[in-house]
Amino acid sequence: MTDLRSPGTDSVPTTRLHPAWIVAAVSFVVLIGAAAFRSVPGVLMDPLHEEFGWSHATIGSAVSLNMLLYGLMAPFAAALMDRIGIRRVVTGALLLVAAGSGLTVFMTQAWQLMLTWGLLVGVGTGSMAMSFVATITGRWFVARRGLVTGVLTAAGSAGQLVFLPLVSHLAMDFGWRVPSLVVAGAALAVVPLVLLALRDFPSDIGLSAYGAEPGSSAGMRVAASGGAGRALTVLATVVRTRPFWLLAGGFAVCGATSNGLVGTHFVSAAHDHGMPPTTAAGLMATVGLFDVAGTIASGWLTDRIDSRILLAAYYSLRGLSLLALPLLFAPQAQPSMWVFIIFYGLDWIATVPPTVALCRKYFGDDAPVAFGWIFASHQLGAALAATGAGIVRDVRGSYDLAWLIAAGLCASAAVMSLSIGRRAVSAQLS
Repeated sequence: MTDLRSPGTDSVPTTRLHPAWIVAAVSFVVLIGAAAFRSVPGVLMDPLHEEFGWSHATIGSAVSLNMLLYGLMAPFAAALMDRIGIRRVVTGALLLVAAGSGLTVFMTQAWQLMLTWGLLVGVGTGSMAMSFVATITGRWFVARRGLVTGVLTAAGSAGQLVFLPLVSHLAMDFGWRVPSLVVAGAALAVVPLVLLALRDFPSDIGLSAYGAEPGSSAGMRVAASGGAGRALTVLATVVRTRPFWLLAGGFAVCGATSNGLVGTHFVSAAHDHGMPPTTAAGLMATVGLFDVAGTIASGWLTDRIDSRILLAAYYSLRGLSLLALPLLFAPQAQPSMWVFIIFYGLDWIATVPPTVALCRKYFGDDAPVAFGWIFASHQLGAALAATGAGIVRDVRGSYDLAWLIAAGLCASAAVMSLSIGRRAVSAQLS
């Protein structure tokens, strides 16, 4: 049996499984839920349009608010986890998601969609964003950080994989209100698991982080600092560095070309070409399946290859695939579309592990909060793309121009990634 005790740590109890792996498993479940909750509006876009007559741009605006808050909440949530603890933040976030999703069944006006799926679900899922991954891996792991980052990031794809086909079938058979209630119930069901199993620091249970050397301070509880104040202080510091802007710019393109464009509009774009929504949702779920493999592999590669090179490769390949996409839509999923789905899936959010690694390299102990701000740029890009692609569709009658613009943005992100210097900038942060 593989020994998962913290290597080199003599303070580990007799149990063979280090609790870091239990914390990682619970975090995986939380992140599956957060991703699933965010993916629902993309499937419900056409049912909402048909029932209420709201335009694609109007519904896309609510999704944009959701994505924007998902990103903007990340640095504040990371700082708040330092202040009041991971369990309290995640529990509150799940309750907000349940409220936002459940209340949608009563809405009759577009502003109510903005309030529920936009504001409440956006704040809730934003508190369980990728900065949560950086916090967990930074506190609980020294060894296998890249791999665990990849696995937890892949939870987003797993959530999409589990929920998208289910939501699509429920919406087709029972209307869009039933899946909204299913999401609310799923969020509530995760709360007891979080309360029972999540811990803030390894030192809270008398351990060091997994892989820490004897006598190391890794995993030790640190004095709580101000939540919002720390988030803003870290921002004021990191914006003075070139790597921050290059990482944020590339990650904005990542968000625009993944969650913002493909995640929000792929089902609707496929439907424009005669493909049934359930088939298109199944394709998106397959993207999630292959992204699980791609992101875990990216985490493994991040422990071994220059993260700048990895990012440049990921963005370049994504741009090439988006250039081809407008030619692949058809009433049925042709073999060429399956090639795109597999190729794009492997690259979907493989950018996260190398970006987290670069944040850790350049920003040290401030990495989770700094990554939170970089992730905010990811969601800003996603929000702009969600609204912008909806406008393109309303004005031009197709999404073709949106795919081409996205391909060009990917090329710029590849250049930005290669422009990041090799040397850490700790001196600039002092």
